[in-house]
Order: sequence, then structure tokens, then C-alpha cells
Amino acid sequence: MFVGHFAVALAAKRAAPAVSLGVLFLACQLADLVWPTFVLMGIEQVEVEPGNTAFTPLRFVFYPYSHSLVALLGWGGLTALLYAVIRRASGWDALVVALVVLSHWALDVLTHRPDLPLTITGATRVGLGLWNHVAATVAVESLMLVAGLGLYLRATRARNRRGTLVFWSLMGVLIVITIGNIVGPPPPSAAAVVWAAQLMWLFVAWAFWADRHRQPVGARLR
Repeated sequence: MFVGHFAVALAAKRAAPAVSLGVLFLACQLADLVWPTFVLMGIEQVEVEPGNTAFTPLRFVFYPYSHSLVALLGWGGLTALLYAVIRRASGWDALVVALVVLSHWALDVLTHRPDLPLTITGATRVGLGLWNHVAATVAVESLMLVAGLGLYLRATRARNRRGTLVFWSLMGVLIVITIGNIVGPPPPSAAAVVWAAQLMWLFVAWAFWADRHRQPVGARLR
């Protein structure tokens, strides 16, 4: 899942308006932000295997430190703690951040074939395999994005023209990448995949930028 993770972050803004969209983008994709670095370090492993599922040619060989349930419980707790300390945030806002981190595992269970680990060292793997059905995957992610956008737009409004342009350009790029993932050719190598995945940090920065020019609905324009 790609854009569906960002849909959760957009929806979470409704539950925690004080939390920057940049923080929520970081939280929803934290597993995929640390994963490419772990692969480059040789800690985790991925292979390009066309036909692995109908939707993606990637075979996730070993990735318990970034994507297991136990790891994401830990990553979520750590992220929430750091956010609470650095931002002096409320317990509720920190909890929302933790849940958004954990949502990554839940959505990956829905889409992946049974390759998601429960623990760091255990052999159990889970996955419901939505990626074996391209049309169903596109429908689910599209509905999630529409719902997430609806909740986000009910929770925030642009403070200025930049708040509109920056936000919608971000959404446009995410949609274009999603379409490219569907219709484009398989990546040439696993190295190309993980280096490209490092660009995910750009979307986090972009979301921080957009959020600086938006504010909760009902707040006085500044």
C-alpha cells in the first residue's frame, strides 16, 4: 500500500488538529522510511521478482526490524514519546501519532501476501493478499484517499494561497506516483527500489511545508 498510508495521516488530522501533517506523514510511513536504510545496511532484504503479486514485483525477503508488529509497536511508542517531549504535546496527540505509526502494519497485513512478520525473530508471517487483485487494490486505496481527504479538508483550511497550492501539488504528486506504480515497468533492481524509497522523506518535508500555510477550521486567520 502506498497512498492508503497517507490517507490515514490525512484522516488523523481531524482527530488531532494540533499535530502537523508533516508529523503524521512521518508516522504513517515510518516503517517505509527506515526500511530502505536497513536494506542498504544489509540488515533487511528485498528482491525484485515480477509476478510475486499482481500489483507489485517486490519480494520482501526479510524486514522484521522495520515492518514486524513488535517493531512497529516499539517505533510507535518511541515516536510518540519523542513527539510528546519535544512538542510538549498532550497525551491524546501523542497517542494519535503512535496509532498512525502502527496503522502501517495493519494496512500492510491487508495488502501483502503472507510475508509480514509478527516478531523480530519468530517464523510466523501474515498477509491477506489484496495485492493479488489489482482492481480491488486500486478501489480500496482510492476510497481511503477520498475519505482521508474529506476528513482533512473538514479539519483544516488554507491561511493563504500557498496553503492551497502546496497541499494540492503534494496530493497530485502522490497520485501520479500511484498511477506510475500501477502501469509502469518493474524496477531494474532492488538497489534502485531502496534508493528511490529514500525520496519518501521529501513527502514528509512537503507536508510540513503545506501545514505551515494551513490551520484548523474555526481558528482565526493569521
